[in-house]
Amino acid sequence: MKESAKSKATFIFIAGVARPLLNLMMAKTWEGTEKLPASGFIAAPNHCTEIDPLVVGHMLYNQKRAPHFLAKSGLFKVPGLGWLLRATKQVPVERSTAGANRSLQVAQEIVAEGGAIIIYPEGTLTRDPDLWPMKGHTGAARLALEGGIPVVPIAHWGAHEVFPRYGKTLHIFPRKRSRLVVGDPVDLSAFTGRPLDKATLSEATDVIMDAITDLLAGLRGEQPPAERWDPAKQQQAKHGRFVERGQKPEAGTDAR
Repeated sequence: MKESAKSKATFIFIAGVARPLLNLMMAKTWEGTEKLPASGFIAAPNHCTEIDPLVVGHMLYNQKRAPHFLAKSGLFKVPGLGWLLRATKQVPVERSTAGANRSLQVAQEIVAEGGAIIIYPEGTLTRDPDLWPMKGHTGAARLALEGGIPVVPIAHWGAHEVFPRYGKTLHIFPRKRSRLVVGDPVDLSAFTGRPLDKATLSEATDVIMDAITDLLAGLRGEQPPAERWDPAKQQQAKHGRFVERGQKPEAGTDAR
C-alpha cells in the first residue's frame, strides 16, 4: 500500500518508540512470516490481552507492512491518541449498522491498495477462562467474501504473561517470550457464489476461527476445548470488559 508521507512519518515515529520498548518488555519468536501475501490481505489474530495489537503490529511493521487496525471509535476521541490513529489511517469502528458498514468500506479500500488490515474476529478480549479463541463475529468473513480478499490467520502466545487480561501492571521480570505464528491463508472457496446471509457468514467465520485455534494449539502444545466458548450461552456481554457478578478484577489479574 502506498502510504502518505504523513502516515509514513508517523509510523516511523511510533516504531522508534514502540519497538525498543517491546524488545525490552519481552523476547520474541516469529514463524511463518513468509506466508504473508504480497498484495492486500486481512490478518486475523487471536485476542487475549490489551497489548495484542502491539505484538501483531510489531511483526507486520518489521515485514514492511504498515498495520491498519479496526479500532474502537472512542479511541479516536482521546487527545493525542486520536491524532495518531487518524494519521496512520486506522479504521474507527462504530456499533451502529451504518457505522459498521462505513468501517468495512474503509477497510476494503486499504486492502484494495495493497494494505494489511487487522481484524480481531472475536471483537474483544476472549471470555474463555483458559484464553482460547471464543466465538467470532462475521465482519472479517464478510469483508473477505465480498472482496475476494485472503484471510491470514495469526496466533500468538506469551504477551498475556507480560500484561494479563484486564491487568493494570506489567510483569517484565523474569523476562517473558512472545511467540507468534502466521498460517496459510484460510481456504474459503467453499463459500464462493453462496449468498452472504447469516448462515454463510457464520460458517465462514467458524472456518477462520478454527484456523486461528489450530495455530494457537500448536504454540501452546495443548488441545483446545471441544466446543468454542460462546459469550451468549454464558450470559456474557459481547463487548467490553467482563467481570463476574460481585467481583472486581485485581491489578495484574484476569477477570473471567
